[in-house]
Amino acid sequence: MNQADATIAGLVRPALPQIARAVDAIADRLASGGRLHYFGAGTSGALAAVDAMECPGTFGVAADLVTAHTCMGPDEDDAKAGHAAATAVAAGDAAVGVSASGATPFTVAALEATSGLRVAVVCASGSPLAAVAQVAIEVPTGPEVVAGSTRLKAGTAQKMVLNMLSTGAFARLGYVFRGRMVGMVPENAKLRARAAGILVDLAGVSAVEAERALAAAGAEVRVALVMLRLDLDAGEARRRLSGATLSDLLE
Repeated sequence: MNQADATIAGLVRPALPQIARAVDAIADRLASGGRLHYFGAGTSGALAAVDAMECPGTFGVAADLVTAHTCMGPDEDDAKAGHAAATAVAAGDAAVGVSASGATPFTVAALEATSGLRVAVVCASGSPLAAVAQVAIEVPTGPEVVAGSTRLKAGTAQKMVLNMLSTGAFARLGYVFRGRMVGMVPENAKLRARAAGILVDLAGVSAVEAERALAAAGAEVRVALVMLRLDLDAGEARRRLSGATLSDLLE
């Protein structure tokens, strides 16, 4: 299994141009007020749900900005359920269908019926899901070590691609700065320490100064960083960030 998994990064690499296209298109939709929707069944749906669930804590975005519409078992064959799920997607949104085979009726029907941007993430070539997408990310992973168990190589490839789609899009929108999660929500002791560490690294201040700035900024890392770097109060830092990214202000 380890030998099989070691091949996945190489299999994903040829799809990087399509992944980059999807990242740019998704970021454009989000920047214009749209949302990101994932559609998937079984393992593909579970991986999509994990990615959606992690976005609020990692990037500090609204809980409903990234949503996963998933199903399991017999419902995977229900194209009508896919059509119904697609009604949640507005014309300005982005939809990503995730399927190892690219033939799951629920996912194909959902992506085909959406009115927004359509992106497919599949682990096969020439699939029905890719055919209905505007951007098709195809990563043919081949036979599994346990035949038919697409939670293995296919699942690993899907996780890699989903990581790049969400992280790339939010990085483009300013939620990542110099490789740091500056949009993170420091809601527990571990994350509060991480947030203070980000400020120590990027602002060159002491841990005490970092914690003081975080408190004044209402635990918003980006606001605290602008306060420290530009010697501003929280209100002015927040005002400047309302129309700019950290890169705009600090580089």
